[in-house]
Amino acid sequence: MAAVTLTNVIKRFGVYEIIHGANIDIADGEFVVFVGPSGCGKSTLLRMIAGLEDISGGEIAIGGKVMNDVEPADRGIAMVFQSYALYPHMTVGQNLSFGLRMTGNPKEDTDRRVKRASEILRISELMARRPKQLSGGQRQRVAIGRAIVREPQVFLFDEPLSNLDAELRVQMRVEISRLHKELGTTMIYVTHDQTEAMTLADRIVVLRGGHVEQIGRPLDLYDNPDNQFVAGFVGSPKMNFIKGRVVGRNTRSVTVELVGEEKARIIQPLAGAVPETGAKVIVGVRPEHFGNAGEGDADLTVGIDVVEHLGGTSFIYARTAHGEDLVIQRDAAKVPETSEITVSIRKSYLFDENGQRLR
Repeated sequence: MAAVTLTNVIKRFGVYEIIHGANIDIADGEFVVFVGPSGCGKSTLLRMIAGLEDISGGEIAIGGKVMNDVEPADRGIAMVFQSYALYPHMTVGQNLSFGLRMTGNPKEDTDRRVKRASEILRISELMARRPKQLSGGQRQRVAIGRAIVREPQVFLFDEPLSNLDAELRVQMRVEISRLHKELGTTMIYVTHDQTEAMTLADRIVVLRGGHVEQIGRPLDLYDNPDNQFVAGFVGSPKMNFIKGRVVGRNTRSVTVELVGEEKARIIQPLAGAVPETGAKVIVGVRPEHFGNAGEGDADLTVGIDVVEHLGGTSFIYARTAHGEDLVIQRDAAKVPETSEITVSIRKSYLFDENGQRLR
């Protein structure tokens, strides 16, 4: 096991800088997930840790040793890819042992490692099969097993579940989480799926456009986002955003009127700088933070477009009089059979025009 430290890491392709001074400290044995939209640089960052991409500036250290000029095979890492990358003509057992055999590892030790990996992943009965005889989930287990037999200091996962169907993704998330608890090895996992990030990670690194937007525990990011991007990216369905305007202020709070809703006002306590009266702001509300009329600061009546019933919970897709789309969470039994619903805001977040959180 080993800690991983990225210090002011930069990546350029020609004149284009795509990773902008990333600083990330990953503790020994921690499970960290890099998450963000497509093209944000998360896979590039992972490949630089693996040594598959050169870095243009800064330092990457694994176990306290700077790895900038160390070959991938000598970094003590094992990588699991999205595509499985199994040899189709080899059995599962041969796929698991191939890398060790090629490096001249003693047969007795190779057999021990393969046996251990197959038992951990519960694939012992598949050892004589070839990849084409396996399901997608079984192939992914074999790909993970091939990483386990290397007994690395750090596991790297590059969107390993994206080729699986929804049910298998859930199953494999549980398997990977169990694997981390059993092995206790440092794991770095890349995904664009924030649900995977929330369920797997000890800490999440949220990336956008090659910048680290925020690092924190899943519930910390959910409850205390630093900016509008993190607030909108973490959580499903995502946070609602409603335009507002400051209509009152004192040294400790502001009163915000929702645009197009003259009677809908919220009072937001602030510990930092208080925006001026008339300033434009964004009010963020999680779907579950809408209450019934009269339960919160601001009441607003919205038109219902669609209702999704998901067992005991339902999501109401609605629209304000000003044309802004909202998602409202309700117990299925409490969804009204009407074209309109009046809701209140029980809890909200405030962001300035640039998307920065006003705390």
